[in-house]
Amino acid sequence: MSIQGVFNTQVTKTSSIWVANVFVQLTALLVCLGAWFISDRSSFGALFKVQPKYMLLGGAIGAFITYTVIKGMELLGPAKAVMLIVISQLIVAYLIELFGLFGVEKQPLEMRKIVGMGIAILGIVIFKWT
Repeated sequence: MSIQGVFNTQVTKTSSIWVANVFVQLTALLVCLGAWFISDRSSFGALFKVQPKYMLLGGAIGAFITYTVIKGMELLGPAKAVMLIVISQLIVAYLIELFGLFGVEKQPLEMRKIVGMGIAILGIVIFKWT
């Protein structure tokens, strides 16, 4: 993610954030189609069976993730941006588990995980002011 974010941010310097994002998503599509052609070849028709239908929004969400990574790298630099992204992802993932969202099995609240996230956030604070 760090390398991709730096590459994408550099591309925006000669294009724009949305042009870079389109290129990223397009090249990802081409790589995925190539991998599918070589290794999988399962039917795309199976996508119509996915329930609930909002689960098909992963690609659209990915476009906005790419946008926020590029902006974060541009505004904060790679190290700070990646730290914030990773901690944010960890917190959101834990909330998904805690509340059993999106079909994920609900998990109990564990203080050690809260403490771990607190330490990670403290690490960001220390890193930012050093």
